Amino acid sequence: MTPARRAALRTAAVALPALAAAVHAAPVISTFGPLRNRAMPRLAGQGRPDHIALTFDDGPDHLSTPHFVDLLAARGIRATFFLLGSMLVRSPGPAQETAAAGHEIGVHGWHHRPLLLRGPRATYDDLARARDAVADATGKQPTLFRPPYGVMTTAAHLACRRLGLTPVLWTCWGEDWRRRATPGSVQDTVLRDLRGGGTILLHDSDCTSAPGSWRTTLRALPRILDTCETQGWRIGPLREHAVPGTMPRPTR
Repeated sequence: MTPARRAALRTAAVALPALAAAVHAAPVISTFGPLRNRAMPRLAGQGRPDHIALTFDDGPDHLSTPHFVDLLAARGIRATFFLLGSMLVRSPGPAQETAAAGHEIGVHGWHHRPLLLRGPRATYDDLARARDAVADATGKQPTLFRPPYGVMTTAAHLACRRLGLTPVLWTCWGEDWRRRATPGSVQDTVLRDLRGGGTILLHDSDCTSAPGSWRTTLRALPRILDTCETQGWRIGPLREHAVPGTMPRPTR
């Protein structure tokens, strides 16, 4: 083997892993909200302009989730709940009650860990395990996926395609997981970026947030709903949001 050939092989041995890592991480660009909302409306959860999709992450939690379900029932509103498999096995009852109340159930993965740190096999196994747990608990196959921390990877996109899941992020959030969050700050943060057709991210559990933060979210929620109704926006789950790829398939 010539010296030039050996040098080329050494260069390739260094470059290929770096290239693979870059391909794996490329979808992380969708983490940047303003860019996602403009350039990736489907992934951001942009829907029809007269509608707002209300979504919650990190449940089910037997201490907190029922309070959200009760509040929404009193308002006649349904939402989308993205469940963690690791929480579901601890609190299957609230998941079943949430689904029975007519709310849409999506997948948030099994563990709330960044997908960027997982390879293709681990990513697929995590999503498949969570999807199957949701289906077993609710009796209905989920069709939506939201990654922990909103970070997608190439492996996650491929796993979603194999599992029949559509990834959906959000257009605005309340930053309700923060220790310093207040009902007023959650409301103001949501409404600052909320437009017709937007998707709101809140949390019905504090399992990955500041302890007790769900109470702050619960107190902020009526104010957010009131503002949406004042604007003439209908509030509902993603299945009613007319987001391409998230509408249920017609039955024959």
